[in-house]
Amino acid sequence: MNKLITERKDLRFMMRKYIKDMLHRKDLMIYLILSGLKSKHRNTWLGYFWWLLDPLLNMVVYYFLMVIVLGRGSDDFPYPVFLAIGVVVFKWFASSLRGNAKSISTKSGIITQVYLPKALFPIGDSITQLINFLFGMVIVVVFLVIFRIPPSVHLVWLPFIIMVQLMFHMAIGLFVAYFSVFIRDIEHVLGHFTRILRYASPVIWEYGRLPAEYNWVVTGNPFSQILMAYRDILMFDTMPNLNILSGILVVSIMISVFMIYYYSGNEHKIIKVL
Repeated sequence: MNKLITERKDLRFMMRKYIKDMLHRKDLMIYLILSGLKSKHRNTWLGYFWWLLDPLLNMVVYYFLMVIVLGRGSDDFPYPVFLAIGVVVFKWFASSLRGNAKSISTKSGIITQVYLPKALFPIGDSITQLINFLFGMVIVVVFLVIFRIPPSVHLVWLPFIIMVQLMFHMAIGLFVAYFSVFIRDIEHVLGHFTRILRYASPVIWEYGRLPAEYNWVVTGNPFSQILMAYRDILMFDTMPNLNILSGILVVSIMISVFMIYYYSGNEHKIIKVL
């Protein structure tokens, strides 16, 4: 019994020390965020303009498919606004997932030379993708203005929805970043996973088009719930489902805390693999 109590105290001490180490390395966090912003489009002609151009090009493809080919959309439904929100929000999710998967495995040069809390790398990448997302939101604002959709009073919930999605990304990112070091196939699987999620979520199609027996595909999908919350406040002047969003936030925080605890006791294994 005494041994068990001692082990628990040691684990709590280890986690507190790990969190302190993370807080003391704010300089590394800032460096990771800034380098992440610079590196993606460093050698391209258009540079940071790709933050706006990439979702726009995706919108053109989906608009052609859904409106021109399949005849979706109508005069009284601002489908381009609907599509812009879906594409920009999903791009944030997909970019975070891809970045998190490589956030530790591609930093072997730094990690093997000096001790650094490894959890900082996926957290830093998640924040980098958040900044990219905020640039992408410029497109959404432009489309809202073009289609004369006035700001809603429910817009006050936008920071909360963004925070929920950020914590959702961090929870997944901490998990994916760690295990991608040991199972490199995860990076390849994620590409197929994001492709499935794109079409299983109402990114390009309206919620309600699925047969009733398949509604669970959306209702049981946290990303779909977050995406619909954006559209509720930006397009439909509707209160978002705060119960569902709060549930996603709480679960994401719990997973993130557990993963940081797991990192504190197991990240030494990363050095052996790298």
